[in-house]
Amino acid sequence: MASKSLLKALAVAGIALLGLSGAAAEPAPRVTSATLPTPLPLPYDEAADAKADVAAAIARARASGKHVLLDFGGDWCPDCRVLAGVLELAEVKSAVARTFEVAMIDVGRFNRNLDIAETYGVKITAVPTVIILDPDGRFLNSGHPTALSNARAMKPQAIVDTIFGWTADPR
Repeated sequence: MASKSLLKALAVAGIALLGLSGAAAEPAPRVTSATLPTPLPLPYDEAADAKADVAAAIARARASGKHVLLDFGGDWCPDCRVLAGVLELAEVKSAVARTFEVAMIDVGRFNRNLDIAETYGVKITAVPTVIILDPDGRFLNSGHPTALSNARAMKPQAIVDTIFGWTADPR
């Protein structure tokens, strides 16, 4: 059986042969916390002006060169709260702040702010739904925005690796 380092080297070589960049804007931080915050955060503000929040995040990203992380969910959703808890971990929070402009978007009971996701061709059928944009507004994780919809069954490191993996430039 091949060693992990050999398999990783082969994967990187395969990516290079395909002409793809395997490098993220910033490597995913290593999660060392044994547990998530208790209680988990309630990250979605039902009274927020989501369209204004998204526009502000995009404007900040253009100015800063950061990516945009649009997190669609609801406080009633345990997977959404786990995702938010992972993003609040000390070793993750600073890396997220350096890499992303974040907008938390409340979807109500799938009856609020769905049109925002639809502007990127995403129909929200599960939450959390995460849309990652590059600093120029290109949708990077097309085809995978619901990959974290079972976050409570994922290890924190897998959640972090998924999010930071989406920042890899596919050009």
